[in-house]
Amino acid sequence: MAQVETEAKPIVTKNQAVGWLRQMLQIRRFEERAEMMYQKGKVGGFFHQYSGQEPVAVGSIGVLREDDYVITAYRDHGHALARGMEAKAAMAELLGKATGCSKGKGGSMHFFDVEKGFLGGHAIVGSHIPLAAGVAFASKYRKDGRVCICYFGDGAMNQGSVHEAFNMASLWKLPVIYVCENNLVAMGTQLERSSCVTDLTIRGGVAYGIPGVAIDGNDIELMARTTREAADRARAGDGPTFIEARTYRFKGHSISDPAKYRTQEELETALERDPIRIYLEVLKERGWITNDDLQWARRSGHQWEPAGRLWEQVRQEIDESIEFAEESEEPSLESLYDDVTVAPFIPQE
Repeated sequence: MAQVETEAKPIVTKNQAVGWLRQMLQIRRFEERAEMMYQKGKVGGFFHQYSGQEPVAVGSIGVLREDDYVITAYRDHGHALARGMEAKAAMAELLGKATGCSKGKGGSMHFFDVEKGFLGGHAIVGSHIPLAAGVAFASKYRKDGRVCICYFGDGAMNQGSVHEAFNMASLWKLPVIYVCENNLVAMGTQLERSSCVTDLTIRGGVAYGIPGVAIDGNDIELMARTTREAADRARAGDGPTFIEARTYRFKGHSISDPAKYRTQEELETALERDPIRIYLEVLKERGWITNDDLQWARRSGHQWEPAGRLWEQVRQEIDESIEFAEESEEPSLESLYDDVTVAPFIPQE
């Protein structure tokens, strides 16, 4: 097994760090309230929670350029918010409203925000990984210096097209960063039960001549530093990087998943190591955050409850997003076939 790096070095200013902390809180609260809306029957289709994995998206996207590209799988709410999508547009999409980021036609698994370079949200496992190679190829062709970061789960590593994409990305030295969010289970199957080689840096990196590293994805600053190094390498023309970000999801695969494949002790251990609370303590030690800004108190057992100025800001923002979504109009029947196709990219001479 590859050695997991756990060292974290501050690579951010106070304002950036506090912004990252607030962003993780925003994602956590959005997911909690969105789940509530799902349980009320106001969200159609499937719904996949991101709670527990927030540092992966926030830390990596936080060091990208504004014109870089982001593409991900169906567990996409956290990545979209980390990229700067407004909570109102995200919540409206979940409720299938015309004001949603995909005009109410995509739902939970198909968030898009082209203006921010957020290219989805893709429901078919592994389907977007070849797309990321294509996006990176376009950037290299245009010589625009952009990088495409591509997120997927450990389960996607068993898809054939994924390995074809890895091979082409390495062969052509494409500016793409592959981030495998290894949350230990693919749907309900543990990694060691589905893969004969459980060191993903070998399967996604070494096998294709791609530098691969396994890190603690819950360490937000380590995630940021590793991504920045990968982005610098890609912009220099040295090709892709494979990052195995080891993390943990607090919820099951989807809302309907009872998650009986893991023990209560395993979940409680993970909750005690909540990455948001840990980063809060890091920032308090640096003197960058006070109890007035944010504090976490033990509610009961392994459950913690946040309070403070930052938390109240986030709560208000998400409450307003729900109000906005519920009051927004439904897509019209006439809009059914709108935006189905777009003009093809034609390179300039």
